[in-house]
Amino acid sequence: MNCTIEARKLVLGYSGKIISTCLDIVISEPEIVAIIGPNGSGKSTFLKALSRLLPPEAGSVLLNGTDIHQLSPKKVARLLAVLPQSAQAPGDMLVRDLVANGRAPYIGLFGHLSADDQAAVQSAATATGIADLLFRRLDTLSGGERQRVWLAMALAQQPKILMLDEPTTYLDVHHQLEFMKLVNSLHRERKLTVVMVLHDLNHAARFSHRIIAMKKGEIFADGKAGDVLTVPNLRSLYGVEATVVTMEQGGFEHLVCLPHDICSSYGA
Repeated sequence: MNCTIEARKLVLGYSGKIISTCLDIVISEPEIVAIIGPNGSGKSTFLKALSRLLPPEAGSVLLNGTDIHQLSPKKVARLLAVLPQSAQAPGDMLVRDLVANGRAPYIGLFGHLSADDQAAVQSAATATGIADLLFRRLDTLSGGERQRVWLAMALAQQPKILMLDEPTTYLDVHHQLEFMKLVNSLHRERKLTVVMVLHDLNHAARFSHRIIAMKKGEIFADGKAGDVLTVPNLRSLYGVEATVVTMEQGGFEHLVCLPHDICSSYGA
């Protein structure tokens, strides 16, 4: 069964300062959605609101037709998992224990992992390629390994929707591609809806089905990569001149964005 998340006339802000206004989107099919835009455009704020981490100033976020803030945290967590930008955990914690935290929405009063919980942890570890790391301490892992462990914790929730905030920021090129390909595989195999904030336009172009571009707190464009990642749009969004070309790899075509100069009139 598909899970739908919807923003209706969303107004967002912090401490009375309005960041975004009149945000309207519907995500109703299992797809990969990338949220892009310049720094300060409201991308992460929007993701936090969709994730129930930030109450709106006005408007609403609906999860399967119900206001997400009217649902219990456990009910939301059984449908939606979030991987924040800078996730933290004690360095001496075992990988197994961190992944098991993903079962919190299902664990009963006494906090014991059932056979189903243990199976979900093992399944998440296998899917993310960390099964051989389960008894390692977090502080012995590389950056790429740690990111896969956090992803495994989110998968252990068995969500329908996965939300990621700049998941490749601290990774080198190899591990960025490895992580993005893993997310793409999980989307296909588990029919996951993935909503992620990305800075890398080429990752957005290659791995997402839909791109939402934000500018100054508003949705500037929303559609397929070819409709959003155009030369005029990139000029308006980022103040850069770019060349956008189509590349074929492995029988699949995707766009590649090549920024090459700064617009002198940007922000004027």
